[in-house]
Order: sequence, then structure tokens, then C-alpha cells
Amino acid sequence: MKLSERLKTPTPGGPAVQPALQPSSPTPAAPVPTPSAPLGPNVRPSTDQGGLHAATTAQADPTRPQNDAVAKLKDRAANALFERIGSRLTDSSLSEEQLHKLVRTELNHVVEEEQVPLSTEERKRLIRDVQDDVLGHGPLQLLLDDPTVTEIMVNGPNKIYVEQRGKLTRTEVHFASEDHLRRIIERIVSRVGRRIDESSPLVDARLPDGSRVNAVIPPLAFSGSSLTIRKFSKDPFKVADLINFGTLTPEMAELLHACVEARLNIIVSGGTGTGKTTLLNVLSSFIPEGERIVTIEDAVELQLQQEHVVRLESRPANIEGKGEISIRDLVKNSLRMRPDRIVVGEVRGGESLDMLQAMNTGHDGSLSTVHANSPRDAIARLETLVLMAGMDLPLRAIREQIASAVDLVVQLSRLRDGTRRVTAVTEVQGMEGQTVTLQDAFVFDYSAGVDVNGRFLGRPIPTGIRPRFTDKFDELGIKVSPHIFGVPGPQGGFR
Repeated sequence: MKLSERLKTPTPGGPAVQPALQPSSPTPAAPVPTPSAPLGPNVRPSTDQGGLHAATTAQADPTRPQNDAVAKLKDRAANALFERIGSRLTDSSLSEEQLHKLVRTELNHVVEEEQVPLSTEERKRLIRDVQDDVLGHGPLQLLLDDPTVTEIMVNGPNKIYVEQRGKLTRTEVHFASEDHLRRIIERIVSRVGRRIDESSPLVDARLPDGSRVNAVIPPLAFSGSSLTIRKFSKDPFKVADLINFGTLTPEMAELLHACVEARLNIIVSGGTGTGKTTLLNVLSSFIPEGERIVTIEDAVELQLQQEHVVRLESRPANIEGKGEISIRDLVKNSLRMRPDRIVVGEVRGGESLDMLQAMNTGHDGSLSTVHANSPRDAIARLETLVLMAGMDLPLRAIREQIASAVDLVVQLSRLRDGTRRVTAVTEVQGMEGQTVTLQDAFVFDYSAGVDVNGRFLGRPIPTGIRPRFTDKFDELGIKVSPHIFGVPGPQGGFR
């Protein structure tokens, strides 16, 4: 059978998606692999060298010639492309657009020289797959292009999971080998000036669109390299989107808008994957134009829409263990940059002390996030993080700093139904004895129960208690609707 005939032979009993070369047919193939249940005992992933292949059953041996032909063609095309382009793939003088154009042009020449009869659709698919392997993210590119996928988790070359609509499912795509996965990881981290090797086997990085990347390789990752990508929307979410999702209520959004405009210091608290960075983006969109904003992050993720923004990113140590610039160094330096607002992506160490000092010395309106499960836990965690600064401070002095600096804690939670909700908006009122006093303005109503699909019916409701900081609204002439605080309910009172 000729190669062209093999390429056009349908796969009996195969999966719905063949991401390598698709046979031409009246019905176009789905552009994104459909997540499926975990592979059964009779299903094994293909070991072809050449990138993305769907899993095939052990009994489907008649499809092997087709897969082999596709893989060999892709291999030859990729090798020929490397020979033609060589070092130009890493030429920093070429922009991303110029590099993609160069690769497409050379790939067209390579495919023509192969003299393999391909349909127009097959030719386009071959070029796209090879281009993804050479310049993109290989098998992950289709998942990255799927707007319904919010997180990608790679547990070794043969297990790739995705999060869609808050639920985890396993996909049918996989890498050709551990080496193939490592090449993709190295390509991602090298683009942002990071490195990953045996001496530095874990790294935080980001994609060009700001999506967060974490990679861990052997010997730390026992069953193969691990890669986690938390995707961010290409079009940043706005407050109206969060209201539509049920994360916020309109009343809560109005209050938070007024708090940012009144330059209150706000901490966004929540667990992993609860949407802290997304909410921080929305809160930062309330900052008036004309203010100078300095953002400080481990890996740049925030998508601020204002014009006057200075974005700072920490730097890890080099291979000699030198040259590290920490978040704390950047927070200290930001105080010399005449900021109107300081936005720290996340405090997780001694930088929390410097941030609190900045909040207490005229840098009002600062925003940050912290990992905690409740507003009370957020205060306790800030105490712990201040102690990590290495300063021998009494606990009461630390609590006074926190009570004086932080005005508001916004608590996010990821509920069992996969939704992300603001479960508390809590005012930090001050000190009573040795305790930081907190007062809820909004709490989530769990008593509403769940519907037949297991989705929570509750929403954040006001406690009926007007926060003390609303006096500042009156001083600044900021108007809020009186009804947003509702009527007193059972949730009121000090905690």
C-alpha cells in the first residue's frame, strides 16, 4: 500500500480524534481532543516517535502501518527543518512572528521535497503538527488553544489531565517519550530566562499570555516529568464576568469598587485554584487612571489595563547560586519608585513585613493575595509570614501592624461543585486586647442547599452591619447604595 493510501485509510475502532494527520472526509475532525475516562487495561498509548498520537487498543494492530508512516513523515520533516534552519531557531533578533513565518516557509519546501501525495487538509495538518513540535508546545498546543480548558496537568509523558468547568478529566493525548516532554518544558522555561536541569529540577515560569507554569523533573518527579499549566483568559475577566459566574454579587462588586477607590488596603485570601489572581485583576481594574501602579510577582501574571503600570518580576539564582532577586527585594525597591499603588501578586515569606510597613507609611490602596482558608486564618498566616522575615518582633507588635495596615479581607473558596465563590468580605476593625477583631460584611449562604446537579444554590448575602470604613467613603465623597448592606441577620457580630 502506498504511503498516501495509508494516510487516507480510516482507523477502525480508533478514537474520535487523531491529532497527527487526519484523513480527508466530508465531516471535519474535532480540533481539540475530547477528554475521556482513564485508559482501560486493554488500552495502551502509542510509542511512536513524532509527537501527538491518540491511544490505540492493543488489538488494533492494522492501524500501526498508518501511525508508523505518519510518525516517520513527521520525523523526516522535523529533521529536515532543523537542518535547513539550524541556529536561526534561537536567533533573538527574530520576532515570534518572523520565526513562525520562516518555519512555515521552510516546512513548505520540506514537504514538497518529500514528494508524498497529500491533500490540502493533510498538508496543512502536517505543517501545523511539525510547527507545534518545533516552535510550540507539541501535544499541549491543542489543549492550550481550547478556551474551555482552564488547567493542564501532565503526570509524565503518558498521562495528561485537564480541568474543564471545574472538573478534572483525563485526555487521550500524550507525548511520544520522556525526552519529548522534557524538550517542551525546556522550551517554555528558557523563553522567560529560567532554567531546569538536575541541579535545579523545579521551576516556576509563564507562557507569553501570562499563563502560570510549574515544572518538576526527575529525580524529584519519580514517575516522569510533571508539568502544570494554569491558563489565563486571553481576554481578562471583568467584574461583569464574575457576577455572571456567581463569584460576586452586584452589591459586593459595588462595595469592593468603592473600597479600591477609597484606597483601602485589601488582602485576597483563598486556597490553591480559587481564583485569587483573577479577582486581584478585577480589583485592580477599579484603580483610577492617572495613578502610578507597581506590580511585584514571582512570574508576571497580572493583566492590568491601566496605562501607568511598572511590572517587576523576581529572579532566581543562577547556576552558581548567585544573582537572586527576591520578592522582598522588589518590595523594598518599589518604595523608591514613587508608587501610588503597590500590587504584590502573592505574599509567601518575609516580604509580608515590608508590605505591611509600606501600607502603614503612606502607600494606601495596596493589594495582595495570601493562601488561607478563612479571613481569620489569613490574619494568622500574615503573622507567621512576618515572623519569617527574621525580625525578633513580639506577637502583639505584629498584630498591631496587621490591624493597622489591612482594612479588608476578601475570602475566595472553591466549592464542591467546582465553582469559585467569594464566601466572605470581612473588615479588619482593630485590636481588642491581644486579638485582631474582624467583622463580616458579606458571608456565603450555605443553608440554601444544592440543586439536582449538585450545584450550590446559595449566594453571598450581607450581614446587615455597616463597616466602619464607610465613614471614609463619606469623607471622600464616594457614594454607595445604602441597601447593599441589607438588614441585620444571624451572621452578624464579632468573631
